[in-house]
Amino acid sequence: MAELRVCVSLESTTVDEMVDEAARANLSGADMVEIRFDRLWLDKPEPDIVEDENGRTREVMSLENTWAVNDLEHVEIEAALDRLVEGIQAETMFTIRASDAGGFFPGTEEQRLAILDAAASRGIQWIDLEDGIDSSTREGLVTKAREAGISIVVSRHDAMTPGAEDITTWIKDSSEHGDLVKFCSMISNPSDALQLVQASMDLKDGDVKFSIMGLGPGGDWTRLHAPVMGQSLVYATMRTEYALKDEGRINVRDVRDAWQLLEY
Repeated sequence: MAELRVCVSLESTTVDEMVDEAARANLSGADMVEIRFDRLWLDKPEPDIVEDENGRTREVMSLENTWAVNDLEHVEIEAALDRLVEGIQAETMFTIRASDAGGFFPGTEEQRLAILDAAASRGIQWIDLEDGIDSSTREGLVTKAREAGISIVVSRHDAMTPGAEDITTWIKDSSEHGDLVKFCSMISNPSDALQLVQASMDLKDGDVKFSIMGLGPGGDWTRLHAPVMGQSLVYATMRTEYALKDEGRINVRDVRDAWQLLEY
């Protein structure tokens, strides 16, 4: 069974906050962090103050999909890359997600790929290359990453959850293109969550390094039980609110505590 590691996906929206979040993630038990570079274009609003029936107030943040996304010029790309690579001491994965894959990058695909190319020249350890990248472009990025000693994640993000057999077939077929294969889909019902569990169990005794997860209720099942499913990497968050379970996400400390409690 492959060594199971935990990667905290950084959710900050400024460079300095992301560097600070990475340091806290490292102290909280993360083995590595994911730089979600596309989040730097998000315009994070102030939280709303709501009052309950007892007169107590609390802050409530609006959903991210309602936040404004700034123009491309909002981020000084080269300076941001340098600051993140120099400031983050943990092992890093670089990701810049397009809008059609659940990300926030406002530019063209050509501009996005140019940033991936620039990141590969800066001493990162991992790079996330989506399954949908044009094959000829992917080949160039893979070659550059290999020459720099960077490990490659092949990722796919689906708006609907396919059957377990389709997931396992895609993961096996994609394994030749990277060092780890990531599959993530939206969960709409318990059956969807079970497809992810079944796919994980079908792959657990093989040689492919993979990470399977869902977004939505039940999407955290494969994260919570990753140690007995043969997964190689679990994505976690630094967020702590109770609603995380409804999103299928889990806090980095909580997932490690759960594994210890379950004696995994």
